[in-house]
Amino acid sequence: MLKKVFSLFLVLSLPVFIFGCAGGGKAIQIKGSDTMVNLGQAWAEEFMKEYPAVPVAVTGGGSGTGIAALLSNSTDIAQCSRQIEPKEIALAKKKGINPKEFHVANDGIVVVVNPANKVNKLSTRQLSDIFNGKIKNWKEVGGKNEDIVVLSRERNSGTHVFFLEHVVKLGDKKSPNEFAPCVLMMPSSQAIVEEINGNTAAIGYFGLGYLTNKQKAVAVNGVLPSVKTVTLGQYPISRSLLFYTNDEPNEKVKSFIDFAMSKKGQEIVLKMDFVPIR
Repeated sequence: MLKKVFSLFLVLSLPVFIFGCAGGGKAIQIKGSDTMVNLGQAWAEEFMKEYPAVPVAVTGGGSGTGIAALLSNSTDIAQCSRQIEPKEIALAKKKGINPKEFHVANDGIVVVVNPANKVNKLSTRQLSDIFNGKIKNWKEVGGKNEDIVVLSRERNSGTHVFFLEHVVKLGDKKSPNEFAPCVLMMPSSQAIVEEINGNTAAIGYFGLGYLTNKQKAVAVNGVLPSVKTVTLGQYPISRSLLFYTNDEPNEKVKSFIDFAMSKKGQEIVLKMDFVPIR
């Protein structure tokens, strides 16, 4: 499955993607999930064709960054690859913020290795043990005698939080399992992509939309990640992709959310190798 290249020069050169005419008034601000940043950009470009007078600014940085921006009233939409946490909701209430959730797409978290690695499948238990440091060498899971280089998204990432809870802790929030100190915390999904491409001993994870033929997806519990296996609920590491606004969005922001959830918006989800909500 190939990730669709979408204005790649913008992705590489600018931290913020702004669409629309300079005279179009205040831009809709969208901040948060790195997993969703390319999807948000794709939505914004198509949205602007229908609403040319409404500029849109899309910024990554992680789900935690998006939620922090929502709580400081510096974004209209927080893009999140995890649900807002109870402690964040409590802090929002103190600040007079009322987070409203919109389910806009679905995703599978892909576990990836370099194509030269002969390991093709792992169980969630094996993954937990790799990421918590109990399994340290590829030979323990059918690979060659080589130390495993373990990559994770940094702690501000919603993908990090989801993977910790559902894989490292095996779905048990009371589990003492944590990422091992030797795990390399990477600043973005793209950083994991680049490390996997050049390191035959590395293992990492990112959203389905980042997968290219330069990485090999590992089957988890015997199931390979795909739009179909996520849709059917067969792939075990799947999640919702979300928007959060402060209470009911204004008309301009609502028009963007409605577009993302429309038939055309969901076709963009599929085109970007994520999973539509219907």
